[in-house]
Amino acid sequence: MVRGWRRLVMVGVIVAAFAAGTVAPAVAQISIGSLIKLFGIGYVVKQFGPQINNAINTLMLNNKAANREMTKVVPILSVGVGVSAPGGSYIGAAQVQGPKASVDRVQAVAQIEGAFSDVVRLRGLVPVDSLNPLPGNLHRVYGVGVSALVDFRL
Repeated sequence: MVRGWRRLVMVGVIVAAFAAGTVAPAVAQISIGSLIKLFGIGYVVKQFGPQINNAINTLMLNNKAANREMTKVVPILSVGVGVSAPGGSYIGAAQVQGPKASVDRVQAVAQIEGAFSDVVRLRGLVPVDSLNPLPGNLHRVYGVGVSALVDFRL
């Protein structure tokens, strides 16, 4: 349990560093309260992913949009440049769906952001096989799509 918590803390620090561009500014820009929420929500997603997944599947079923393939909830990790969200910082989760063998390989969804002429904001959601996706070195899991998003406000 302690080793898993340490890994989660390390992933959170890495994500925060990428979000801010470097490690030092990331620590300066994120409050202690936000860090606690960040790690806490990451833990919640890891521990309660199946329950969150069931809630999403029920929501979809009740709205006549049931998923037909295997689903799983994983954390969303923002990577690259320009990952700040308007109106505050968010961490979240995504439900992925696809063939069982492929879904089983997915560990997270990498969110890649960019902009086009400061008029259009672009966000790509990429299912990946690691909790530590590095910009330019993502290992995408093909055949898996993102079917739902879960946001927790920090």
